[in-house]
Amino acid sequence: MTSKTTLILGSTSRFRQQQLQLLQVPFQAAAPQFDEAPLPNEAAPDTALRLAEGKARSLAAAYPDALIIGADQVAWCGERQLGKPQTVAKAQQMLAETSGQTLVFYSALVLLNSASGHCQRHVDVTTVKMRELSSAQISRYLALEPDAVHCAGAAKSEGLGVALIERIDSTDPSALIGLPLFTLVDFLHAEGVALP
Repeated sequence: MTSKTTLILGSTSRFRQQQLQLLQVPFQAAAPQFDEAPLPNEAAPDTALRLAEGKARSLAAAYPDALIIGADQVAWCGERQLGKPQTVAKAQQMLAETSGQTLVFYSALVLLNSASGHCQRHVDVTTVKMRELSSAQISRYLALEPDAVHCAGAAKSEGLGVALIERIDSTDPSALIGLPLFTLVDFLHAEGVALP
């Protein structure tokens, strides 16, 4: 990355911004303009990767000499995709349905060099076993962790959501939060970005 090249995080998620700040590289956050609706019969990892790449590519014209990070996450449970509930009522329903179940989170990451067109892609897989939850536990959790409605599956693992989770199996614990940092470091190195 030359001194003129800008690093763009194609996300307005403050969780992803906080994650990227851990790498101590300057970046700008930008809101991607991309339809995030899943396609009919699309596999969850394909949805996550398509959305991550679509977000990155939607910013390429605005940032023609940049490294653009696109990220998306899809949760899968009981043969269906779980998105971000957005409301407390939907979060309560989602957590009740996933109580005691195993969820698979597909966290997609794309790094697009808008100058060269080179695009690196990765989907990280994290398996989460949820605890058996009562309706009272779910209500208390959502009252204390209101941001959970903006998380896939409504389980904010970097916060109080740890009380809902029995087990996490992952090769990159940062992926569950939404930005697979282990892979991002590799992608940035491949583009010549100096990291500690």
